[in-house]
Amino acid sequence: MEENQPLFLRLRKRLTVRENALITLGDLCQLYWDGQREETLAKIPVYKVRPEDGDLVIVDIMQIIKKLRTMYPDVVLEVQGASQLIVEVTRPRKRPHLIAVVLVWLLLFVGSGLAIMNFHADVSMPQVHQRIYYLITGEQDAHPMLLQIPYSIGIGLGMVLFFNHIFRKKINEEPSPLDVEMFLYQQNLDQYYLQHENKENEKDKS
Repeated sequence: MEENQPLFLRLRKRLTVRENALITLGDLCQLYWDGQREETLAKIPVYKVRPEDGDLVIVDIMQIIKKLRTMYPDVVLEVQGASQLIVEVTRPRKRPHLIAVVLVWLLLFVGSGLAIMNFHADVSMPQVHQRIYYLITGEQDAHPMLLQIPYSIGIGLGMVLFFNHIFRKKINEEPSPLDVEMFLYQQNLDQYYLQHENKENEKDKS
């Protein structure tokens, strides 16, 4: 075994831990060192989450390099990937209050219903249904249920297909537009945290 074999490490993009967790090198990085010593390296403690850290901790690659240099001064490091990692600290969730859940559900239900009704009023949907019914059957009907009932069912089915969820169960593995938007939002949020951390570090140095 050659002692000058380089140690390859790649910082992970994001990590989720519980409060007061002890974060190890294996949690933060993907490691490769001659195929034999990775397990030992992975158990090296790097950071202990403290209550004052809040919900997010930014780990810089320099913290890891300093830790490795104290233990292996002569190791050749090959660093790849990002230079910073966001560690999200999760805490036990409190059970939601039933009254609050019911109020939020009612608010969303009434709000979405009003939005759909206002949209239909803006585009004169009843008149459109009456006109289509007349073109198909040749009869005038102020309430063409033959069109309105399937149309109403179709709105619900369309929303289910659009969001790709039935309650907590996904219909298929393809991400919904909402999943994609949440992913992009999380990326932008992570980038903001990293930029903000860099600015704070520059202030501390000056």
